[in-house]
Amino acid sequence: MGQLRQWGRFWSAFAALLVAAVGVHCAVAHAEPTVEELKARLSSTSLRDRPHLCVHIAELQMDEADKLYASDDVTKAQNALGDVVAYSELARDYAIQTHKYQKQTEIAVRGITRRLAELAHSLPHNYQAPLHDALNRLQKVRDDLLAAMFPQGAK
Repeated sequence: MGQLRQWGRFWSAFAALLVAAVGVHCAVAHAEPTVEELKARLSSTSLRDRPHLCVHIAELQMDEADKLYASDDVTKAQNALGDVVAYSELARDYAIQTHKYQKQTEIAVRGITRRLAELAHSLPHNYQAPLHDALNRLQKVRDDLLAAMFPQGAK
């Protein structure tokens, strides 16, 4: 009878650990909001925090564009690429407007630009025009951020 109680306690403890592990897994799985949820959150986010949020959206969409190009879903990839550029531009605008996170935004956009250039080199020629346009726009974002951080004539 004593061993039966011990096994009962063991299985109770095991069940409790399993439930806790599943709960933690579910919490982690739901911790990362979707891109659409992040986009919806943008309007209610303080101006100071918007550059970070925009950069995060741009990075997530860069990941998505990369995956979509790899799976040859060009139309969806180009839509994701449009978001990469649009949210990078918004991040620049908010960073310059608030004078906050300009350096971090420029570094993040530089990373996105590097990844996009690598992607462009791996794709067939007929896919590259939108990527080159995006690269040019992202370079403008970086130039604008650098000009805001280091105005000419300032000492």
